[in-house]
Amino acid sequence: MVMKGLTLRGLEVFEALARTGSVAQAADITGLSQPSVSQQLRNLEKALGTDLVDHGRRPMRLTQAGRSFLARTEAVLAELQIAQSELSVMDLGHLATLSIGLIDDFDNDLTPRLATLLADSLTRSKFKLITLSSLDLFAELEAQRLHMVVSAHSGEVLEGVVEHPLVQDPFILVTPKGFGKATQDLPFLRYAREQLISRQIENHLARQQLDFEERFEIGSHLALMAMVARGLGWAITTPLGYMRATRFHDSLEVHPAPFGEFARTISLFTRTDWSDQVPQEVAQMMRRLMRSQIIDPALMQLPWLNGQLKVMS
Repeated sequence: MVMKGLTLRGLEVFEALARTGSVAQAADITGLSQPSVSQQLRNLEKALGTDLVDHGRRPMRLTQAGRSFLARTEAVLAELQIAQSELSVMDLGHLATLSIGLIDDFDNDLTPRLATLLADSLTRSKFKLITLSSLDLFAELEAQRLHMVVSAHSGEVLEGVVEHPLVQDPFILVTPKGFGKATQDLPFLRYAREQLISRQIENHLARQQLDFEERFEIGSHLALMAMVARGLGWAITTPLGYMRATRFHDSLEVHPAPFGEFARTISLFTRTDWSDQVPQEVAQMMRRLMRSQIIDPALMQLPWLNGQLKVMS
């Protein structure tokens, strides 16, 4: 039996406060007024019989009890979001076929979960899910070999394509542990020129009139992060990419992009001749999965990304 005073809204408010340390920001995230946020926190603390935050500090900081309870709160909210995602695709059984392609940024987290959810809902349908580079995914969509693709937006006008924005993914600086932002002491490790992310980074550097020696060009994201972790150079990537490289986190530092803020948009794309509601339903399901599986964990580790790394409606 759930104790009296312990509510889902209270858990959501506490999680938002823990992430931001600010009543004002928690109010923006939850859609409540600031007095309502404070009241929800007081109700939760009263129900638990202990202080979850140090009310005398700004920004707010969690007490030891708060840190312990936060781990449970995050697990509960993540499971609820996943359950909501599962229910949202239960009406896809009417499809005869569904083929979807994703960039490999989600191989560690979202893609396995998405495959399971869709397969469960498409028991009588022919189902295909593949991972490719962004540029290859657009080619497959144009050739009508895929119904939907999840990719970074290329920045180009896409004729005959409908876009459902999912996530804003800002670019960040990644350096070896102990180097801070001292990029001048190490070479720039580039993504391979054939990749869309490389073109986006190089175009931004060109707009900033920055030019770095061309020594390293790496086609594998994990290989790139491994080289940074070994102290061989620095790189520009995104939080989605950084979160894939968990095995190297102890040897990496992450900082805001030093050459001006810029971001990419990850979206679900489908052709305009598909008038069904399925793309919208799958996009909404993916937003929930991205939040619980990737974005919330990233913001807990890198809270300064709050407001930059976010789900898009």
